[in-house]
Amino acid sequence: MFPAPAPSRGGGRFTEAVNSMNEHDGNLLELTGISKRFPGVLALDNVDFDLRHGEVHVLFGENGAGKSTLINVIAGTFGPDSGRFLYQGREIRKLTPHQARVMGISPVFQEFSLVPEMTVDENLFLGRERSRFTFLNKRAMRAKAREVIAELGFNLDPTRKVGSLSRAHQQMVEIAKALLTDVRLLILDEPTASLTEAETIKLFALIDRLRAQGVGIIYVSHRMGEIKQIADRISVLRDGRKIATVRSDEISETELVELMAGRKIEVLFPHVDHRPAEDLLEVRNLTLASGSVKDVTFHARAGEITGIAGLVGCGKSELIRAVFGLDPVESGTVLLYGKETSSFKPTAMLRAGVCYFPSDRVAEGLALARPVRENVSMAALDLPEFAKGQVIRRKEEKKTIQDIVDRLKLRPPQIEPAVGRLSGGNRQKVVLGRGLAREIRVFLFDEPTVGIDVGAKLEVYELMKLLLEMGAAIVLVSSELPEVLHLSNRLYVMHHARMVAELTGQDINEQAVLACFFREDAPNAGSDEVPAERAVASAA
Repeated sequence: MFPAPAPSRGGGRFTEAVNSMNEHDGNLLELTGISKRFPGVLALDNVDFDLRHGEVHVLFGENGAGKSTLINVIAGTFGPDSGRFLYQGREIRKLTPHQARVMGISPVFQEFSLVPEMTVDENLFLGRERSRFTFLNKRAMRAKAREVIAELGFNLDPTRKVGSLSRAHQQMVEIAKALLTDVRLLILDEPTASLTEAETIKLFALIDRLRAQGVGIIYVSHRMGEIKQIADRISVLRDGRKIATVRSDEISETELVELMAGRKIEVLFPHVDHRPAEDLLEVRNLTLASGSVKDVTFHARAGEITGIAGLVGCGKSELIRAVFGLDPVESGTVLLYGKETSSFKPTAMLRAGVCYFPSDRVAEGLALARPVRENVSMAALDLPEFAKGQVIRRKEEKKTIQDIVDRLKLRPPQIEPAVGRLSGGNRQKVVLGRGLAREIRVFLFDEPTVGIDVGAKLEVYELMKLLLEMGAAIVLVSSELPEVLHLSNRLYVMHHARMVAELTGQDINEQAVLACFFREDAPNAGSDEVPAERAVASAA
């Protein structure tokens, strides 16, 4: 466990929030027989759950197991259809998000609820603005924002617009927003999915500190290492039901995964016969106008996974975005099937058989209010099998998309519900479905398994295996070191916007990659990058 930082002088507002909490007998939260139904889906089925003061209670389960529904019930987003809700010994009925906040229940959801055109401090105080003589007291709000951000140890500028921040920094804004007022029950939904190792260390130190002060924490994550590191108890959900609640120190990772999946998980990373063929994609001396990629060269062959690894901010995501035409290129060339391409535009790349899958499926990948069918087919509506002139051929579209949904094992296997109703793993399957809606030969995956469970990861990896067997080339950008180590046939490593290594065969190993991550020209002390021994620990 990472040591908690020393408390601020005078105890600070976190101490004030819990002065009377430790004296309260019983559970902080107790749910009994909670059920919730949506059209066609029983999301929660008679679930019991409790949270103690000063406890980290992890919710663990596959995407679609009911975790998100349960934390939304606790946060007041919607009420249960049946069951009993006790908070600090008092029965709660018809809870709203505002009432939950007033009571000290602060959620940090996986999908952000930030206004891009507003600054960090404006987002923090949205809906709880401070005023003086009927005018907004911007000076007081900015000062308070700086105080909270400093107390959390985050590198955030309160005056920056949220839309200009990286996803990692937006995650920090969400966490700061949840802790702006007195918190008694903190909900963290996949909080480290976008954070660097150094930022994760700070978050875990904060969790230790809050736990020591009596705050109850509900933590949702698919990352086994961090679950075992911070959890006191773990509740496993499957298909809307609670399967078990166990002490973290009394169960192995393998047993936990098998409880989650309801079956034995023999192998996480599938074996794929390595049968490389011709180069389908070649990038030569590519430099971006932003400077995030400088003079990068790499190639991807049919029947092969080309991995690209690197620390957050190294330029790996920007590289494949530029190849697809999303980020402006200053110089360099891209060759497809041996011929130089003259157009860096997504529409042209799609028609040439290149598909990009973004890391942020909500902001860039999906139209949440639209049905699964439209989200899958939207990248193929220029094809004659989907449209005749300006008229969509609905019958053909439905049949094709239903076949894709069945192949991807979407749950539920329906094409008309809005994507916003689906779990994170099923949303990712919808994004991936676009690559099956038209003929694609080069697949650009940017963090394809971020925020999805072990079972869903297995299905994504099996899809990659199928694509390789069909003769596709896959470029895999991932911050999960075990993922790129096990899946890549050729692995490139980026460092400070440049490609610094190309590894194949036995050279693809943890030590070789980490040596590239922490080269001697590594960043100064102000960087978010961390010592190699910590990275080794997190990758294990």
